[in-house]
Amino acid sequence: MFAEVLAPAFGRREPRLRAWSYVLGLASGLERKNGWTLAEYAGDAGPDGMQRLLNAARWDEDSVRDALSRYVAARLGDHDGVLIADETGFEKTGKHSAGVQRQYTGTAGKITNCQVGVFLAYAVPAKGTRVLVDRELYIPRSWTDDRVRCAHAGVPKDARFATKPQLAKKMVGRAIAAGLPFSWFTADEAYGDNGPLRDWLEGSKVAYVVAVACDHRVPAGAGRTIRADDLAAKVPVRGWQRLSCGPGSKGERLYDWGLAAAGPGRHLLIRRPISSGELAYYRCWSPRPATLAELVRVAGSRWAIVM
Repeated sequence: MFAEVLAPAFGRREPRLRAWSYVLGLASGLERKNGWTLAEYAGDAGPDGMQRLLNAARWDEDSVRDALSRYVAARLGDHDGVLIADETGFEKTGKHSAGVQRQYTGTAGKITNCQVGVFLAYAVPAKGTRVLVDRELYIPRSWTDDRVRCAHAGVPKDARFATKPQLAKKMVGRAIAAGLPFSWFTADEAYGDNGPLRDWLEGSKVAYVVAVACDHRVPAGAGRTIRADDLAAKVPVRGWQRLSCGPGSKGERLYDWGLAAAGPGRHLLIRRPISSGELAYYRCWSPRPATLAELVRVAGSRWAIVM
């Protein structure tokens, strides 16, 4: 994979070999992975080589991204594939890293000084396939409104503010253009509650199962809407089915699932823990009929990638 995807991005042998060592270090079982530990893993006396690779080496990361998508499509692609949008934070102590500011990150579970990246993963649950295929750094408006600060941090001149759902839309569009085969898109509430993203997915004929908040409003006919939790309360006792949304570290992840109509071709999927706990809600849309088991499988695939 390295020779096919990453190596062609480097014209010189030295950075190409350094990049190979860097990838091996990232894939290793090292408890902490930073310039020093990756350099030691590669047999270097200090971190200078690794830091030079990351800070000064010239290579086209977008061409590597596109090559990775082509590799995944050719070697791992499956029409039952699921695209998964998710984000993660990288805690920082300073203020000069591109996009850094005080903001919420699920990584820390709080508002803290960090960068946030939005990632696109590709999973084929039936085969156990899971791989990251794209990424976008979230650049807050406080940065894009300060072009001098952006220039000092190496942010491209043409960078404009984009919300996280807009970044997800951009990456799904690239996956479609790359010919990556998939049938579904899924994401958490930050993306599921975003109407413009859902509208774009439907317009692009991309089926989705996306999490939404309990107070998310869904169509109820005649121009009316209803809260997700109120619609869930209308599911009859016999309307619940116990299904697994996929294997977990402790066996099959079993929940009770309900399904309620939420407009033409649209449904609200509800997940209820077997013992106790809060309900979870998912907006669903597909250009073709889909079974409850299929919707559950897609909902469960969001945990295929651990950030």
